[in-house]
Amino acid sequence: MADTLKPRPQYRNIHVSQIVAYRLPPAGIVSILHRVSGVLMFLLLPFVVWLFDVSVSSEVSYERFRAAFVVGVGFLPGWFLKLVVLGLIWAYLHHLIAGLRHLWMDATHAVTKEFGHQSAIGTLVLSVLITLVLAYRLFF
Repeated sequence: MADTLKPRPQYRNIHVSQIVAYRLPPAGIVSILHRVSGVLMFLLLPFVVWLFDVSVSSEVSYERFRAAFVVGVGFLPGWFLKLVVLGLIWAYLHHLIAGLRHLWMDATHAVTKEFGHQSAIGTLVLSVLITLVLAYRLFF
């Protein structure tokens, strides 16, 4: 019986040093960025809670909140806080759009190579464009 079994193909993982040279398709990039954006939002959750708390507690705390983005907080300059918030904005937008993309594919069973490629490019473009629009509003 052992003679009738086909040999399994040998797969091997790439080494960490090969990641930069490895060309992922757009769907792979979106998948990795979906995970990265989720981790980023999770790690910065205390910052988001602080932002929310300071912005809605009182008028005085709201003014302190607004001043933080101009003058900064402690040793962190205001532009750096804006950059962190911009990173959070991108993470939220990318995670939302990529999640909607996955829900659409699950609900409609639209899992073709072409749809995966086009929707991945659309996800990347849409999340970056909306982030740039909000960056303009945040910095200017």
